[in-house]
Amino acid sequence: MNILILGYGKMGKIISEIAETRGHTIAAKINIDNRHELDQLDPKAIDAAIEFSQPEAAIENIKWAIERGIPVISGTTGWISKKPEINRYTLEKNGAFFYASNYSIGVNVFFKVNEFLAKLMKETSGYSVSMEEIHHTEKKDAPSGTAITLAQGIIKNSTTLHNWHLAGEKGDSPSSLPITAKRIDPAPGTHIVKYSSKIDDIEISHTAHSREGFALGAVLVAEWIPGKTGVLSMDDFLKF
Repeated sequence: MNILILGYGKMGKIISEIAETRGHTIAAKINIDNRHELDQLDPKAIDAAIEFSQPEAAIENIKWAIERGIPVISGTTGWISKKPEINRYTLEKNGAFFYASNYSIGVNVFFKVNEFLAKLMKETSGYSVSMEEIHHTEKKDAPSGTAITLAQGIIKNSTTLHNWHLAGEKGDSPSSLPITAKRIDPAPGTHIVKYSSKIDDIEISHTAHSREGFALGAVLVAEWIPGKTGVLSMDDFLKF
């Protein structure tokens, strides 16, 4: 299949390499320096677009693809507050938009483990929950999109938590989940969820050893998405 890469940074390069090793053709590799080349492409010759750019470019990139009938898979984080706008645009255009904060299969298993543990802890008193995430220093948004997804899974299954906050930016509140965000090279991504009590601690964690797991997941979704329409997620792809 022909894949368009929107955002040719470190992730875009790995995605391109994995796609080509799986027998796919890269229709174009677009970044801020050559975005004008988009107008030279034939949308009908593109089977899917994989968008890993920057928060300030994501909406424009995604709308460009949807408007031209190209299924788009996005992994850019830091713009999620605007996602309802993209969801509406996708449905209006009868397009296909797939978003995940993390495309790693292992991380998506971890999301489910996190929710299951949160359900168990909902019935257990005496524990407070916190989260820590560690990424490389080039990552601009904090907390990470993965950490926010984990936080949403915890809050959804809690009777006391209603939101999350970045540790150090506001005072602790029993109704807000604290997230500590650290930026340390060359860490590609570690997420730790910890329940603490006076008696013991319960901790689950996921550590990525490279970006290849994220990139492979995005390519697998690109192989799956042709013919699909609507607003899609990893739940649709993995069918957990």
